[in-house]
Parts: sequence; structure tokens; C-alpha cells
Amino acid sequence: MWLLRKISFPISLVYALVVYLRNYLYDTKVLSSRSFKTPTICIGNLSVGGTGKTPMIEFLVLQFKDTYDLAVLSRGYGRKTKGFLEATPNSKVEEIGDEPFQIHSKFPEIKVVVNEDRCNAISRIEKEFKSDLILLDDAFQHRKVTPSVYILLTTYQNLYSNDWYLPTGNLRDSKREAKRADIIVVTKCSSDISVVEQKIIMDKLKPGSNQKVLFSYLEYGETMVGNCSCISLENFKNQKITLVTGIANPTPLLNHLNSIGIDYEHLKYKDHHFFTQKELDEFNERKVILTTEKDYVRLKNKVENLYFISIKHKFIGNGKEEIEKIIANVIKQ
Repeated sequence: MWLLRKISFPISLVYALVVYLRNYLYDTKVLSSRSFKTPTICIGNLSVGGTGKTPMIEFLVLQFKDTYDLAVLSRGYGRKTKGFLEATPNSKVEEIGDEPFQIHSKFPEIKVVVNEDRCNAISRIEKEFKSDLILLDDAFQHRKVTPSVYILLTTYQNLYSNDWYLPTGNLRDSKREAKRADIIVVTKCSSDISVVEQKIIMDKLKPGSNQKVLFSYLEYGETMVGNCSCISLENFKNQKITLVTGIANPTPLLNHLNSIGIDYEHLKYKDHHFFTQKELDEFNERKVILTTEKDYVRLKNKVENLYFISIKHKFIGNGKEEIEKIIANVIKQ
């Protein structure tokens, strides 16, 4: 894989040129970008997958759902449908995508919508739902919409400032586009990251004077959650379990399981993978299957003895209050 990435460097230069030209056309107003009356919060990244966008969406939903009428808008990556769809109690994961399905399952009281055309979707949300706040999932590079607030995520392990364009690196957009962010969140830090280390990262990111840089870590649940039961992870310290992941970056989860002494075999699949019947049959031969919450919604009711471990963003210092304050101010304007 490393060799292939090195060989593909010339392709990455072509990709970089295309990205530059596209952003230039938006910056010079040749291509138009539209703002909307309803406050919109864009959560995204500059790289491909694995920065914690869905947990950040869920964090924001938890903070604001009891005060405001929320809508979450996603492209619905990996779904087998097209166009505008609102999640309903009868929606299937194949119809709206795994991440929107997960959010809808956890927060059925809010509107969850999928559509490739973000402008059209926001227009319909404003007309049909009259929401107070719209959360745009994975929309940083979709410049047809100018949101009220940009939240840019980058991981502690792979800062966008240290990365390079696809396919040699993981960047799908120019690192210079970070200037559009109002809030930059460095995710998947150690929970005890020092002030000195935060300063080193700040020096690498070089934020503008108008940008807030916050630091967060992932907090894992202490239990394995299944259809009918919750089992403490402590119960599995003396037996081997099977871990199934279909996410962009399972490394933090592996590190967590290793840190608490869980013995496991790891079956790794690509992000948003839809499992075949052969794979499902193989899983059903295992005694216990542990997976991520995103994979759980695709495997639920298809695999016996299936459990997931929950995660959520926790902010270092007063990061939680900072992000809430910025968004609340936008809503009140």
C-alpha cells in the first residue's frame, strides 16, 4: 500500500490541480454559493473519513434538541437510493445510509434527511419543516452552500497540515481551505493531552485570529450493547471475541480494547461496507460479535450475539462551552 501511494504521486498532483481550480472558481464567484435563512452548521473534514463526524453530529444534537427544532442533512453515502428522502420509522439502512440511519434511530424526534443536492434539500427543509437549526453532515467541501458556521475536524494522529492529496495522501481538499473554518476540532486526542502538546499542534495548524481550536477525545462505553442486553466488557477479559469493523479508521477502537485487555480477532472491511450473506453466515458461527455502532445498524437482526460499543466526543477544558456558545449566538441572530 505504501509503495502504491508513492507511485501514485503524479496522479495526486493532477488531483491537487483540479481541487485548486474548483476552489478558485468559488472564491472568485465564477461558481456560486448560496446562503440560507435558517442557521446551518457544517461539520466536515479535509481528508477521507475517520475524523469522528457522526459522533460530533450526535454531540450537537444532544446539546440543542431540547431547545430547538433540529434537522440533520446528509448525502447518505453508500445508500442504494437517490434524491430527497426523509427518514421515517419504516426507513431501511440501505435506503438512507448507515450514518443517517444511526442518527435517526437514536434521535427519532428530530428530522433526518438525505439528498445529494444540499441546496435543494435545505430549501425543502425550510419550506416543509421550518427547522430552527440544520446540521450539515460531511459538507465542508460542498461549496454550493455557505453555512452559518463551519466546524472542521482533524485527527490528532493525522493532522491535515501534515497530509497530502489523494491518492498519495488522504486529503480530498486543499489544506488552505481550513481558513474557512470557524471552529477547528482536533479529535481522537489522548484524554490527558498536555497544554504543551496542544500548543505544538496549534503551531502546526496555524489558525487565524478568528478561528477557535478545540481538542476532544473519544469516550468509549463500558458495556457492550445488544438488542436485548448490555454486557460489561469486563466479562470478556478471559475469552476471545470477534471484532467486526467497516469504518475508515478502526485504530482508536483497537487501542481501547488493547488497553483494557480484551482478546479479539479483527475482521476488517472497508468503510460503509454492506455485508454479504456469506459474511453474515461466517459471523453467525462466532460466539460473540462486537462491532461499531455504525456497523451495528447494518448487521442488526442479521447476526446473533451482536453487540456494539458506544462512543462520544468529550472536549478538553471548556471546549464544550465554547462550541455551544458560538452556535447559540448564530441561532439568536
